Amino acid sequence: MKVQLIRVGKGKEAWADQACAHYVRRLPTHLGFEEKLIKPARFSGDVGSVQTEEATRILASLADRAKLIALDERGARVDTKGFAQLVDTAAALGTPRLVFAIGGPYGHGEAVRERAWKTIRLSDMVLNHALARVVLVEQLYRVSTLLWGGSYHH
Repeated sequence: MKVQLIRVGKGKEAWADQACAHYVRRLPTHLGFEEKLIKPARFSGDVGSVQTEEATRILASLADRAKLIALDERGARVDTKGFAQLVDTAAALGTPRLVFAIGGPYGHGEAVRERAWKTIRLSDMVLNHALARVVLVEQLYRVSTLLWGGSYHH
């Protein structure tokens, strides 16, 4: 199973890039982690149109059989073991690509939440997008040690 992160943003957050690279290097190679950065929609005074346009861009990036997990403040709470179970279940189902999506500054459009296999939150607090990215990648590494061996998670 391959893992992909699709995120809406401008990029160029050096501290987040460095932190993510640290954990991505530690991920098992069989996960084949990759990121795709999607340019944010231009704000023209209508939040809904921005969400819709960004949702269209996210969904256009998905492979047909990909399982999408939307990261959203309205999503279900999961702890690390619950997150590990999501990843393990996706692998057991023969998922070729598990995709995590971080929306733009206004969050995900309804179409992303409807297409998502699961919608989860990373925290009860709202996290900025760069921090959410780092938390996700760190948790993916932690989960990989729980599922496939390693001493990182105690």
